Amino acid sequence: MPVETLLFYGALVVWAGLLAYGLKVSNWRGFSLVGIGLMLVLNLGYFVRGQGDAIAFFVSIYDLLDNAGVSSQGELPAALATCPDNACSIADNYDSHPAWGVAFHERFANGPTLRRSLLFVHIAFNSLAFVLAHVQLAKPGTGTNASRHRILGRVTFGAVTLGTLCAVLLAGEHSSVSAYGGVWSMLGFFTMAFFVYGCAIKTATTARSGDIGAHRVWMFRFLGSMWGAFWLFRVMLFVLGPLMRNIEGGAILVCIWLSAPLGIAIAEWFRTRRPAHENERGRSPALI
Repeated sequence: MPVETLLFYGALVVWAGLLAYGLKVSNWRGFSLVGIGLMLVLNLGYFVRGQGDAIAFFVSIYDLLDNAGVSSQGELPAALATCPDNACSIADNYDSHPAWGVAFHERFANGPTLRRSLLFVHIAFNSLAFVLAHVQLAKPGTGTNASRHRILGRVTFGAVTLGTLCAVLLAGEHSSVSAYGGVWSMLGFFTMAFFVYGCAIKTATTARSGDIGAHRVWMFRFLGSMWGAFWLFRVMLFVLGPLMRNIEGGAILVCIWLSAPLGIAIAEWFRTRRPAHENERGRSPALI
């Protein structure tokens, strides 16, 4: 395996340890910071190394488990595929790769300029919204922080609006991509966008109405939807890929449809178990 893929695996092990520690002591700072950092590592790669190479690195993360136990002889499972010159992954020790990864690479490595531009904008602005949402939740808009919180709130909402719009436009092309699950993947991504952006809208409207208690509740849900759409999606795919490799598009369809609502449910579980004084901030002037 490539060194950078192995290093990423090592980071995931550390991250899993921080998750276990967080569950034990109810302190999630380390887990959250590493999650944000790893998100930036993956997403900034699209701008640093280009879309083709960034996707090839991303696909290589899944090659190990998706190829586990697969014979080099005979027909490939339905959810695995090959790509020209093995360019869709940096793991040169594997000739077959997740079919969704092969399609992902083919569609963007040398895809139309508009498609590539939409992906750049989606990644840039959703990454910005992901980071700023954590800042907003950690530093409520009380006292002297009210003005800065209001401005960052508007920036966050604008960023997720643009990022989600680009995601919807990209998803509109997926009905013809069988490796993603065809029309069901398109509808699933539309549903994911609904969950993410719906929570963002409720976060904004409750702040504008001055109901800061409800605003904070919806902020947790919004962050949960984003964690689900980004991280839970990828972790589920890591587990489900080898379990569903005989079903073309099976694993990625489950992730598309379930990751965002599961993220919201997990955020709600987390929120309801926090001390009451951390969840209730009363009412104050509009923040957004």
